[in-house]
Amino acid sequence: MSERVEPVIDRSAVDESRYEKHGGFPKVSRATIGANFGPFVEAMRTLQDLAVSVDATDEVFGEALGQARQLIELLEPHRAPELQGPAGRAVQLPGRGSLLLLPWQVSEAGPDGIRMTGEFRRFHLGGNGAAHGGVLPLLFDDLLGMIVHYAGRPISRTAYLHVNYRKITPLETPLTVCGRVDRIEGRKTFITAELLDDQGEVLADCEGLMVQLLPWQP
Repeated sequence: MSERVEPVIDRSAVDESRYEKHGGFPKVSRATIGANFGPFVEAMRTLQDLAVSVDATDEVFGEALGQARQLIELLEPHRAPELQGPAGRAVQLPGRGSLLLLPWQVSEAGPDGIRMTGEFRRFHLGGNGAAHGGVLPLLFDDLLGMIVHYAGRPISRTAYLHVNYRKITPLETPLTVCGRVDRIEGRKTFITAELLDDQGEVLADCEGLMVQLLPWQP
């Protein structure tokens, strides 16, 4: 297994104090995790892949159901409010440790933009070997939020996200997504981004608008 390459991060434009001044969005702190959380999340992702791909007997599904119920029983007493659990705040993990987000990893981030690498898994299948069209906007939207942050812009929410599907996006293939601030107009931050294969071919691109939250906006 190849060693993980540490990302190149430039936080020079980040102003953490803006979390206290713009909108009602809560300040997100980095989670401290133990040795088991990362492997747990990866195991859950593999379970998602299996849940949408296995062709088993009803007896096997029944056994799996029983084990799933045991897992639910184990975890349910530990259900926590938003921003208390590590999911979504474990920034050192792919997808920040959230099963909702795509399990991609930042390789470069700074005021000039962000580059992430990763792949779409079997769980993301749309049909005929291609990633579902709905997961590409999820990847782009997560990227837009990070671009706003590293560009030093105020806390913002997505106003629109326009995606152009140029080619079929394959599963289980190393890909790259990159984006940057295109222009700024007052509270508006316009962002462009591309999804690329390992040959540099554009599979999809997007333009998004992020709008700064006003003090009373959640």
